[in-house]
Amino acid sequence: MKSNPVVHFEMPAEDRQRMADFYTKAFGWQTNILGPEMGGYVTVATGEVDERGMPKNPGTINGGFYQKTEDPLSHAPSVVIAVDNIQEAMKKVENAGGKIVGGSKPGEPDNIPGVGLYISFKDTEGNRVSLLQPAPMMEVHP
Repeated sequence: MKSNPVVHFEMPAEDRQRMADFYTKAFGWQTNILGPEMGGYVTVATGEVDERGMPKNPGTINGGFYQKTEDPLSHAPSVVIAVDNIQEAMKKVENAGGKIVGGSKPGEPDNIPGVGLYISFKDTEGNRVSLLQPAPMMEVHP
């Protein structure tokens, strides 16, 4: 069975600028607050990256900060798991006892421009976790 790696982390922020400033000062992370077309998401580089923005050091992952909302699912950090085929992975999550909870349209992955297909789910313990079918793989598995 192929393993699917954790490739990204996400953490909620009440004040994204304050949070970006904190992690930059405390750990030297590089942050970039995106515009409204990307929901004000903050991308985070935790280590040195290459020309594509990918970590250079094995084992290093980057992440992001999102706006905390009233929804309790948005209150805790989560991880993002890379998959080759998001539709297949969603079925596996449900067959294993998880529940798909994300997507602008319920049950459908969001297409994040330049990033890939993305959706969240709850595992059997109620944790919010996300799936990402990275953009380069989308040509292989439409």
